[in-house]
Amino acid sequence: MLPDLPPLPALTGAEGELIDRYLEAVDLLGRINPARPGDTYRGLRAAQALVRKAAELRDALALMHQRGETELHGDTLARALRVLDGERRAARVALPPDGVG
Repeated sequence: MLPDLPPLPALTGAEGELIDRYLEAVDLLGRINPARPGDTYRGLRAAQALVRKAAELRDALALMHQRGETELHGDTLARALRVLDGERRAARVALPPDGVG
């Protein structure tokens, strides 16, 4: 049985899109991280997909700006990222501790 997750905070559609695109880009960066084991083909595929995800992330931010959503509400967005396992996903981008690969 899966544990009950806290509910996502109330987000605008554009904020939800921003969070989704950001986490997709983070996942791809984690796959590209040269400090982690893997093969070059996997990294290449992730890098190719990252170009598209970066454009989608840019578009999500542009949409927010066009709609007058000119501020990022960090506390709210951080809660959403935590609910969506953002801390673990972003940790794959960082250097692993010495001796861990």
